[in-house]
Amino acid sequence: MENSYDIIIIGGGPIGLVCGIEAQKAKLNYLILEKGALVNSLYNYPANMTFFSTSERIEIGGVPFVSNNVKPTRPEALEYYRRIAVSGHLNIHLQEEVKTVNDVDGKYEVTTSIQKYFATNIIIATGFYDIPVLMNVPGEDLQKVTHYYKEPHFYAMQKVVVVGASNSAVDAALETWRKGAEVTMVVRGEAIGRRVKYWVKPDIENRIKEESVKAYFNSTVKAIRKKEIDIQTPDGVISIPNDYVIALTGYQPNFDFLREIGIELSDDANLQPTYNPETMESNKKNIYLAGVVCGGMNTHLWFIENSREHAGKIVNAIMNKSIKQESN
Repeated sequence: MENSYDIIIIGGGPIGLVCGIEAQKAKLNYLILEKGALVNSLYNYPANMTFFSTSERIEIGGVPFVSNNVKPTRPEALEYYRRIAVSGHLNIHLQEEVKTVNDVDGKYEVTTSIQKYFATNIIIATGFYDIPVLMNVPGEDLQKVTHYYKEPHFYAMQKVVVVGASNSAVDAALETWRKGAEVTMVVRGEAIGRRVKYWVKPDIENRIKEESVKAYFNSTVKAIRKKEIDIQTPDGVISIPNDYVIALTGYQPNFDFLREIGIELSDDANLQPTYNPETMESNKKNIYLAGVVCGGMNTHLWFIENSREHAGKIVNAIMNKSIKQESN
């Protein structure tokens, strides 16, 4: 069958790449499909981002990741994974989005934005960074509102509201403040997030304490207008002047895509996909899950460093199935 593979891997992030590496080692015919750039989520991270993990903990394929610092940076990671893809001759199609996955005569038909493929096995390693968790408030669709933060210079000398208290929100608040922005943070909880990088957390807490950065805790955004924003605080609603809103309220996997394929999701708020943790196979035969997508809304459960092993589990499961079929 034309364009037929043992495995099609959906997602060209670090975990998708390591799935390709493991398939290659097992001499399986595979294809990685990525709708954006290589390691697209990392590409869309803030320009000055530093990883929480050390370089050796986000290595893949047994290839050393040499960094100039203890904690690698986004540019270093982009270069590292590019070299992995090129030097490993990984079979990957970039800028090609998977639209549908359907059962056809015992195989899976994968239709992309360009053409059709067929595969015996599917690995979904799509991550979670493409779909932001919305605030669902009036004015969220204004051009001044973004759910992604890239770099601080654009916000120099502007009145900026940063929504959230995660690593990305803290980085955005500190960086824009240091470029001369008037920064206000709106935090749903009572404090800065406990998972914020340990070398950054004291910095933002001290800036808030000295009131260089204004912070409203136990608060939410109520409405956004062209030059103002309404904030629901414990003391009532306040309105403050505002030029830009950086709403870093989290991201989520593409649950609609998973449902369309037939992946079962838990009926609670976590929406965790169903899979066997020993083999990573979902409720759909020969469709496997790898990486952060396994956590549903709990996107903090899986990282590169603790989900690299998914690839080996999946390829071993596929090989074991093949051996059993040949022996019958």
